[in-house]
Amino acid sequence: MDAVRARFAATADRQAALADERAAALSEEVRRFVAPAGDERVLDAGTGAGALAVALAPLVREVVAADVVPELLAHARRRVTEAGLANIEVVEADVTRLPFPDASFDLVGCSRLLHHVAHPEYAVGELARVLRPLGHALVVDQIAPLDPLVAIELDRFERARDPGHARLLPDGDVRALFEANDLVLLRSRVEREERPLDEYLDLAGCEGEARERARGLAPSDPYRLEIGWYLAEKRPLRR
Repeated sequence: MDAVRARFAATADRQAALADERAAALSEEVRRFVAPAGDERVLDAGTGAGALAVALAPLVREVVAADVVPELLAHARRRVTEAGLANIEVVEADVTRLPFPDASFDLVGCSRLLHHVAHPEYAVGELARVLRPLGHALVVDQIAPLDPLVAIELDRFERARDPGHARLLPDGDVRALFEANDLVLLRSRVEREERPLDEYLDLAGCEGEARERARGLAPSDPYRLEIGWYLAEKRPLRR
């Protein structure tokens, strides 16, 4: 966790700039994929600079945006103020130990978070715990290739680029985490992104010898990512 905090504290300005750049497109993607009813209380866990929270806020009643990195939360608060979004509360909290009661949200979400968490099962477990029965969980994250050897090489590159990287989960592991936490998958899709390698290294603040090592491990330039989008529903209480 210390490596994650240090990495994102050092690159908070870059993360915020990227969130600003993608804001309009993310808002439309979230609206179409999640299709919220409009009256939900939402948790954005690992909000970073507030990208997902800001995208969801116009579509729902209330958003709680949580993260462990104060520098990122400062950017999130700035974006909330500039957007005039009075229905977002920004709080400091760890996704693996959320300070919220059981079943206190109608929709929970995390974007590009799980691959930074050493124990993603704890994070998904906490998201499921604070989600009410029949509520919805949104997970957006980079996913690992099906070939385990290719996945190992990709993780090696990602760790060289970013010390806060833990492990990319393959699609099957994400689905298994849902099933283990009484979350029924409603829909999913995979989108492909291309990032110029130098820009991708810059985003993580990767410099000096670490940058040269990461460049040597990069599978391609531009770097190609697969981003999985998942929407699941929490099973109703058993009688």
